[in-house]
Amino acid sequence: MPHGLTHAFSHFLRRSRRFRHFSRHPLQDAFAGHGAKTTGHTDVAQNLLLIARDDPDAAITRMKSHPEGLSKREAAARLARHGPNLVEHQKPLPWWQHLWHCYKDPFNLLLTVLAIVSYSSNDARATVVIGMMVALSTAIRFAHEHRSNRAAESLKALVSNTATVLRQAQRDIPFAKLVPGDLVLLSAGDMIPADCRVLGARDIFIAQASMTGESLPVEKFAEWRAEGTGPFEQSNLVFMGTNVVSGSATVLVVNTGPSTYFGALAERVTAVDFAPNAFQAGINSVSCLLIRFAAVMVPIVMLINGLSKGDWFEAFLFALSVAVCLTPEMLPMIVLPPWLFAHAQCGLARLDYGSLKPRRHSA
Repeated sequence: MPHGLTHAFSHFLRRSRRFRHFSRHPLQDAFAGHGAKTTGHTDVAQNLLLIARDDPDAAITRMKSHPEGLSKREAAARLARHGPNLVEHQKPLPWWQHLWHCYKDPFNLLLTVLAIVSYSSNDARATVVIGMMVALSTAIRFAHEHRSNRAAESLKALVSNTATVLRQAQRDIPFAKLVPGDLVLLSAGDMIPADCRVLGARDIFIAQASMTGESLPVEKFAEWRAEGTGPFEQSNLVFMGTNVVSGSATVLVVNTGPSTYFGALAERVTAVDFAPNAFQAGINSVSCLLIRFAAVMVPIVMLINGLSKGDWFEAFLFALSVAVCLTPEMLPMIVLPPWLFAHAQCGLARLDYGSLKPRRHSA
C-alpha cells in the first residue's frame, strides 16, 4: 500500500477510535525486539540470562559489587554513568504547540473562516465579535490546561518511592538513585524498583501479571532452575513493574531505567499517538454535524434568496448571517469545564511508574 494511503487509513482509524483493532500491542513489540533499539534489548536479555545462571557470589562479581553493597563513591560514579533509574514518560508540549492544539477545534476553525468572510464583506462588528469568541475560548482553554498540567507535575514531585538498599549499611533511597550492582531488600507489598537477580529468598511470591499476563503470583528462588529460555521464564529474576505479594528477598540490581523491560515498554507507549477520549470524540462529532448542516443550508438559503430577490450580494450577506446563527459561538467555552476535568485526569495518568504509590517507611 502506498505511504500516503497508509497514513490516511491510519488517521481514519485513530479518528474513528478503531486503531487498537489493527495495531500491535506495545508489550508485544517490546518483548519481540521490534523497534529502533532491537540490538540493545537483545544484549540486555542475554546479560540477564547469564546472570540468572550464575550462583549468587558469581552474580555479585559479574556486576562488580560486594556482599555488603556498593560504597557511596561507587554508587555516585555508576549513577553518573548509567543515569537515574527513571522510565520514559509523556513530556508536556511546548507552549506554542499547546496553544495551536487549543486553537485547532472544528468550531474555532469555522468561526475563523466566518470572521475572514465578514472582514472581506466590511462587516467590522461581526468580525470583532467572532474574533473575540475565538480568542477567548482558545485563551481560557490554554490557561486551564496549563494549570492542570502544573498541578499534575506538582503532585508528582510531592510523592516518591524509596527502596531499602545495602550500601555498606542499610538505608532508604529514592528509586531514581538506584544503580546496577545495588543490593535491595524486598518484603511484602514492595514494588520491584529495577530488573534484578534474586540472591536470597524466603517464600517470596511476585505478581508479574503486568509483564507476562500470569494471573497468579509466581514464586522466586535464589538458585537457577532450567525452566525456559527467556528471561521471564527464569525463577531467579524479577522485573520492574511487578510487586511482591508475600515473603522477603535480597536482590541484585542488574538493569535500571530505560535498560529495563518496563523501560522499553514505556518508551514504546509514550511514542504512540493517542486518540481523543470519548468526550472529545463526542464533541468533535457534534461539531462536524453542525458544520455539515451549515455547509448544506447556507448555499440553499443563498440560492433561494438570490433567485427570489435578484440581489446576489444581499443574498450572500444573508446566507453569511445564517451561517453565523447556525454556529454556537459559545459552545467551546460551555463544554470547557468538563473537558478540563477529563484533561486533568489524563495529566495525572501520565505520572511515571510508582509516583502514586505510598512512600515506604522502614520498620
